[in-house]
Amino acid sequence: MATIPITKRGAEKLRAELHQLKTVDRPWVINAISEARAQGDLSENAEYEVAKDRQGFIEGRIQEVEGKLSAAQIIDPAELDAGGKVVFGSTVELEEEESGEAVKYQIVGEDEADLKLGLINISSPIARALIGKEEGDTAEVQAPGGLKRYEIVAVRYI
Repeated sequence: MATIPITKRGAEKLRAELHQLKTVDRPWVINAISEARAQGDLSENAEYEVAKDRQGFIEGRIQEVEGKLSAAQIIDPAELDAGGKVVFGSTVELEEEESGEAVKYQIVGEDEADLKLGLINISSPIARALIGKEEGDTAEVQAPGGLKRYEIVAVRYI
């Protein structure tokens, strides 16, 4: 099985979600099923059906998160020494050449990506264009609005 890169922060979030699912959500849904069964006829019991559906979702998510954690290669960006190159986990400050707009992204795993927070997926076009580059280099990204060129202003491992 291939490993999946994930930052230390991302792994902690997955562990917290798993803990929530196992210690809060699972017991709650088991109780809800028990209460619905106590109401009698299960064939016309909407609460029972909803609780069973919720249980299926919770159990599926537990398996999914456990699988991701077991395949995870946890990378702590603060411990990286990539010699100034853009790598997984690095935070990159960019300037769009045409508009001069400054942006900052951290390259993270699929489950961690959130563009609003500046976290971009390692497999996104912009991340792929940045990997291996250094400060001062230019990266070209094919965006929906056309080709964009970014100058790499800074690379940090935080």
